[in-house]
Amino acid sequence: MSSRRLVRLVEKSGATFERWGKGDHAIYSRIIEGVIRKAPIQMGKQSLPPEYSLIVFRQLGMTDEEINKVLSKRSEKEGTWET
Repeated sequence: MSSRRLVRLVEKSGATFERWGKGDHAIYSRIIEGVIRKAPIQMGKQSLPPEYSLIVFRQLGMTDEEINKVLSKRSEKEGTWET
């Protein structure tokens, strides 16, 4: 999946852009039960490995159910199961 698609997915899960990090990383944050969770997302990439996306989701405190929900909404809209 591209960086742009990953950003759309984390924003749909409630994460917001916080700031630019070092290099080409954008920092996104999400508040879970009063705790701020942050994750860097590498920007400008056409293809990111599925493992990278999972790491970002986990750093933002997403559960398996939340990840599946976000991915299934995207796949229903686009008609594909790309991770």
